[in-house]
Amino acid sequence: SQDGQKRCPYPWFCQKLGMAKERAVSSPHRDLGNAQLNSSREEPRKKLCGYLNKLGVKGPIKAWKSRWFFYDENKCHLLYCRTAQDVNPLGSIDLSSAGFDCKVEADEGVFEIRTPSRVFILKAVSREARMYWLQQLQMKRWAFCNTQTGLPGPYLLQPGPHKPLIHLLPTEGEGFLPPVKTPTDVVGLKAASLPAPQLSAALQNISLKHPWTEIQNTIYNICGTRQLPGNGRSISGVEGFPEHPGTPAEEQEDTRAGLRSYWPRKAKWLTNSFPAFTEGLARERSSPDNVAVLQQQVLTLTEELKSQKELVQLLHKALEAAQQEKRASSMYLTAAGDRDRLELVRHKVRQIMELSNRVEVLESDRRELEQSLALRDSRVEELQKHVQLLMDKNHAKQQVILKLTEQIALDLSEPEQEADAVAADTLYKQQEEMEHLKDDLDAYRTQNQFLNSEIHQVTKLWRSVAEKEKFLLMKCARLQARSCQVESKYLMMLRKLQEASPDLASGEAELVKSLIQEALQWDVKEEAAETLQLNPVREYDDYGFMTIPKYEVEDWKLLAKIQALEIKSSNLLSHTAVEKPLGERWASMAELSPSTELKGLIRCGIPVEHRQRVWKWIVTQRLSHHHATNHFESLLRQCERTEHPASRQIELDLPRTLTNNRHFISPTSQLVPKLRRVLLAFSWQNPAIGYCQGLNRLAAIALLVLEEEESAFWCLVHIVENLMPADYYSNTLIASQVDQRVFKDFLSEKLPRLTAHFEQHRIDVSLITFNWFLVAFVDSLVSDILLRVWDAFLYEGTKVIFRYALAIFKYNEEEILRIRDSLEIYQYLRFFTHMIGDGRKLMSIAFNDMNPFPMKVLRNRRATHREELEAELSELEWIKVQYMKEQAEQVTWHLDGAVSEEDEEM
Repeated sequence: SQDGQKRCPYPWFCQKLGMAKERAVSSPHRDLGNAQLNSSREEPRKKLCGYLNKLGVKGPIKAWKSRWFFYDENKCHLLYCRTAQDVNPLGSIDLSSAGFDCKVEADEGVFEIRTPSRVFILKAVSREARMYWLQQLQMKRWAFCNTQTGLPGPYLLQPGPHKPLIHLLPTEGEGFLPPVKTPTDVVGLKAASLPAPQLSAALQNISLKHPWTEIQNTIYNICGTRQLPGNGRSISGVEGFPEHPGTPAEEQEDTRAGLRSYWPRKAKWLTNSFPAFTEGLARERSSPDNVAVLQQQVLTLTEELKSQKELVQLLHKALEAAQQEKRASSMYLTAAGDRDRLELVRHKVRQIMELSNRVEVLESDRRELEQSLALRDSRVEELQKHVQLLMDKNHAKQQVILKLTEQIALDLSEPEQEADAVAADTLYKQQEEMEHLKDDLDAYRTQNQFLNSEIHQVTKLWRSVAEKEKFLLMKCARLQARSCQVESKYLMMLRKLQEASPDLASGEAELVKSLIQEALQWDVKEEAAETLQLNPVREYDDYGFMTIPKYEVEDWKLLAKIQALEIKSSNLLSHTAVEKPLGERWASMAELSPSTELKGLIRCGIPVEHRQRVWKWIVTQRLSHHHATNHFESLLRQCERTEHPASRQIELDLPRTLTNNRHFISPTSQLVPKLRRVLLAFSWQNPAIGYCQGLNRLAAIALLVLEEEESAFWCLVHIVENLMPADYYSNTLIASQVDQRVFKDFLSEKLPRLTAHFEQHRIDVSLITFNWFLVAFVDSLVSDILLRVWDAFLYEGTKVIFRYALAIFKYNEEEILRIRDSLEIYQYLRFFTHMIGDGRKLMSIAFNDMNPFPMKVLRNRRATHREELEAELSELEWIKVQYMKEQAEQVTWHLDGAVSEEDEEM
């Protein structure tokens, strides 16, 4: 600062600059004698460095480039540059999470270093050099990871009096790969003095990705060779200047000029600041004092060099900050008006917000890593306790062995005393028994080894048989799926012949009819195939739904059989490819919590064995504040005391519930009384609705999956009161009518061709879709697809019903467009949902092809159409009132103007 008027804009830089200057000033005055003593006592450490060929990519061409590699122990990085004399590295390889591999079929000396982000392919001069590099890299990685994790006592063997601790650390190659001798000719600091390997092309070895680093290294080599001969430094021992790949042209010119003027000033400063350096060279070189002085000066210069390096790095950082501030200020000053300047300020604010968001994301990642680290530490503690227990057991066994050994040695050392106490024959018998026991012990050891090998062989055989069985099951499933496809094509051909039967001869028509009747009979062989669990399609599925619906029309019966075969083929083909991996992912989820992953899994469909648990969890999460102890039982007691007005309608609808499910076909089925109690309890739970036709089917689906009455009751409450809008099941059904208008809007946007086709033939789709929305596709889709729709519906809400309704029309769009008669269209729309067999395709259309589908748009359109519908209903009500008044006035006028027959005669 000047006279205290101006403050430094970079206080942190000034502070570091002052510290670096203090080090630079204090370094010449250090204790040179102690430095000489310490340097003489230090032993030269072996450094892992040397030349390797690195496989680089120049566009589509791959080429080998010679690079000088050296290991950084502080960061566990393997850095590389073009030559050993370069200052700045071209790149680095993080070894802390890397893996190493050498393939047999690769060229001699080639090995790989695999990091999470990239694979580096390197090549040594020989196989011995390659094995030395791999073994040393493994040891370095192990030592660094062991230092970072800080494994406690049980994992490290206690060192002996003459053994250093580092030799007791295990390595990855211990017991498998003997130590490889160091190839001193190609690895180590001595290899730095050798010339760099030359490649065939002159420019092949230059790194085109790091031009700034190459320029810095070249300038340093030239300046270092001319100005300071004999004092060159290598990248393996000293840090280089930081890379500046994004520096503008003006800054690069300033840096080049600074480098050109730096080295002459450095040489002059050395001459002026340390006169003893030049005078000492003029004295007698054989004197020990002169040698000591030179060594002290070398140490002083080394410290000064380090401090100057820090100064240069700080200057580089300050230069970058100043250039960035200069560019921002120039853009701000050159702006045309206040609007442009405001836009620049907003841009900076947006950058700050992006950086803040990134910091938050990194903070969340850090917390997750801390949690995983805590779990890992707890696991390590458990393993430590287990190892300590094993060590205690081993110590106890050793104590017992020592006591027995001492006792045997004592018995053998005193044969005369033992001979006096025990008879000679008894001693002979004991020795003989010991010999027999030793023989038995050897026999048991041999038997144990043999049994272990036998168990190993049997295990290998069992694994082979299991793999073969798995392969045969998959092959059988594919063959069975192909058979179903062939049978489906055969039935399609029969159906076409059935349609063309009037044109056939009488004998051929009878033959076609008999073939159709034979095909409609259930194949007994499929029942036998159920034992292999390869046929997921039976007469009834896991929830009691019929896999082949019973249609009265013969043509529809044939279509139902074709549909069942297509579903069977699709399930067989997708079982191993889709269903099995999904089942494994569901099995790995012990605890459920709302997440994007769980949402994706639920959309794909919940497996049968997990569906009941997931549904209960969803209902409990959404109705946690409504759940009250014994609330369901109190409602049932109220039903017994007082008859609800809706009980009569409930009794009428019970026989009409899920007529295609064997659990509700008969009035004596076990689920029918449970369904009655659930509906009666709901009528008292929600008196405003009481009961509406359609609630019986919703409650029936909940009973089939959840099995318990109370769980099904709360599921029905969740659907009516949480998922569906208000007045959806009221007397007016106003919310249901609103959804039909909203659906028509979405249909015209997502499927314009189909909407135009319906308008041309005057088709009102609400006649078909109204029941879809009211009961969530119950009795409209096959059971497998229906339950997948319900999985997503319970978790996400009514938006799922809109998605699947649009997907159903998209699935059959081409077939509907081919029909040109309105009556045939209505007839096709009555049963076309039952012909959908590929649930995966329908799910993909619903959640992928129908995007975007924001919930905000759905709410806005519901509000708009509700206002319009309420206005229309109000107008109709007013018209009705006016009409009733007119009718009443007409009746009154006729009564007043009427006369009797006697009056007319008079």
